[in-house]
Amino acid sequence: MSAMTRSRGSKWVLGRFLASMLAIMLGSFLTIGLSALTVQPAGAQVLASAQDQVFVQIESNTTLTTTENRARIYAQTLPDVNAFRARTGLYAIALGPYAAADAAAILRDLLAQGLIPRDSFVVDGSPYQARVFPIGDAGIAASAPMTPPLLDTPPTSEAATIAADVASAPASALTQPVLAAEPMPATTPIAQPQPEETLQQARQSEGELDRPARDALQIALQWFGHYTARIDGSFGPGTRRAMGAWQAANGHEPTGVLTTSQRAALLASYESELAALGMETVRDDRAGIEIALPMALVRFDQYNFPFAQFAPVDDSGVQVMLISQQGDSSTLSGLYQIMQTLDIVPLEGARERQGDRFLLTGRSDSLRSHTEARLVGGTVKGFTIVWPPEQDARIARILSMMQESFTPRDGTLEPDAIPPEAVTAIDLVAGLSIRTPELVRSGFFIDANGLVMTTAEAVAGQCARVLIDDAYPAEIALRDDTLGLAVLRPLQPLAPMRFAEMATAPGRISADVAVAGFPFDGALGAASMAFGTLAELRGINGEETVQRLDLPTAASEAGGPVFDTTGTVLGMVLPGTAAGRVLPENVTLALRADQFGQKLRDAGINTQASTRSGTLNRELLARLGAEMTVTVSCWN
Repeated sequence: MSAMTRSRGSKWVLGRFLASMLAIMLGSFLTIGLSALTVQPAGAQVLASAQDQVFVQIESNTTLTTTENRARIYAQTLPDVNAFRARTGLYAIALGPYAAADAAAILRDLLAQGLIPRDSFVVDGSPYQARVFPIGDAGIAASAPMTPPLLDTPPTSEAATIAADVASAPASALTQPVLAAEPMPATTPIAQPQPEETLQQARQSEGELDRPARDALQIALQWFGHYTARIDGSFGPGTRRAMGAWQAANGHEPTGVLTTSQRAALLASYESELAALGMETVRDDRAGIEIALPMALVRFDQYNFPFAQFAPVDDSGVQVMLISQQGDSSTLSGLYQIMQTLDIVPLEGARERQGDRFLLTGRSDSLRSHTEARLVGGTVKGFTIVWPPEQDARIARILSMMQESFTPRDGTLEPDAIPPEAVTAIDLVAGLSIRTPELVRSGFFIDANGLVMTTAEAVAGQCARVLIDDAYPAEIALRDDTLGLAVLRPLQPLAPMRFAEMATAPGRISADVAVAGFPFDGALGAASMAFGTLAELRGINGEETVQRLDLPTAASEAGGPVFDTTGTVLGMVLPGTAAGRVLPENVTLALRADQFGQKLRDAGINTQASTRSGTLNRELLARLGAEMTVTVSCWN
């Protein structure tokens, strides 16, 4: 991925660290009830991977001074006391690091002895940026062990005794830390941690937060689905409700005001989730896009114009495609149409095209997708993310981060950005499978609101969805199997360039006529025109509602309009069979407009009667047909 860079940014960096354990087994000297605590020899390193090292976070504060003072108090009675500046702007006091397998038991024992606040919790090191206590270490180094606490004030006699015991303990007595479950004697003098804040204290500590810290809380609440408004750093009713919802979900009294420790727990949980997803800012200079992506779920795979494709990691089922190509509004429109034909965009979902941008969502029992793209200067930039339903909750959070971070930059994929082994096939677009409809027929607009007339055959099957021009979902407004016609109403407003002006009288036998439609199942992309003559005003069996044309049509042209030379619509092409028999190649049957008009009016569908006169040449007639005629497709 030479053209692509990935940076974890200060918000999502996972620190790698190595530390030593501080404990002692000299129980006869300990009057505070901590027994069987041991440490590594001075200078020894605990060789554990980052994912095996965790902390027990016991307190957080808004100022460095308070944090240092509190850490010194804890360090007089507890081993392994550290303080860190977190990404959220707060300061955290934590014990550790410990092996992940031991952390829960250590937390449980400390809580049982009343040595730490009851809302303490286990957290990995990802929320922590720099260590501020003990003094003299800028962070959790990967090569240097943690040092014993450095105190600016003289230690208590108990603390001094512990330090002396640790220094003199024989190496054979040093083991992994195990906290005794015995309760601490009531007579032991100990600096107890402060109890949970009162509501008034919580409001006071909250008032000390700066704007970035307030924003961070709203972002975290939004991530967990409790907050839905914009990030503004203002703790109004919406934010209060979100805080109360988070408190209730985590077993706290829902006051709507988070205490210092609750804020720390919320932010730590948020940072841990980001770390699990591997959220990183990816800058692709070749595609000219910068965006936050879940790199624990996807990996860069290849460029396949117009996409930079990211494949799933392991069995995540998540795919991402960055969209990048030169183009204008026509390019954007073409991409909008093409994307809807891909298997990765299920039929059910929103289809929105607004000026210089579009949105496509897809939803099925097995797949979800979200695509958005827009014009940026002379380019089209955007992205697609595809995922399985079991990832819905995660992707809802990831998607908002992708949208917020999406930044178009200089650079655009060129058409030659394809893998050397790329397979060219009619049913593939950039290596992606094209979804094909069950049936394609023609149709034409019959009013200014976008109503479409077509053959009843187009909707006779079990269609999960009927689309006009492969893009616009439609419902059946009228269906008459006796006449063989159907009228479709688009589910979103359409403004056709032209719509039919209907004949109110039969055509003239032997007169020139033309048929507009989509042969080859719409593969040509635009309606074509066939020319011939009106041979008969009755059907093969003498039907008064049918006329016979002397010109050939393909099966997918059924439903298309029949024109006379003025541009008046004489009728609609019917399927190429009669009484179960295939008609000769040059024979086409068409429903007569002067016969089905009353049927439409009875259904409340009003069409425009033609007042056309004069003769259009073939070029003008072909243009009229192309602007009026659409594909009608049945999808499952």
